[in-house]
Amino acid sequence: MNVLWSLMTFAADKIDPGSIGITKPVKDANSLLSGLLNAAYLGAGILCVVIIVIAGYIYVTSSGDASSVKRAKDAILGAVIGIIVIIMAFAITQFVIGRF
Repeated sequence: MNVLWSLMTFAADKIDPGSIGITKPVKDANSLLSGLLNAAYLGAGILCVVIIVIAGYIYVTSSGDASSVKRAKDAILGAVIGIIVIIMAFAITQFVIGRF
């Protein structure tokens, strides 16, 4: 454990934040919270798009099988509802964070 700690502190002393893409430190809680939420929204949005693509593939390759078609349609509907919820949550949090 001490070896790991000493390696981490050695690396922290030698690495310049600007060299790894960190341009400015976080100055307040609002910017930290906004950054974390934006990352979560981005991840959830990417997941929804991936689900839509996979469900589209299942729909196209279903060959008329009713259960596969229903499964694909339900997945697409759920992903679209998820995207709508993500957009609404993003708008609400940006409004609230912008007020304070």
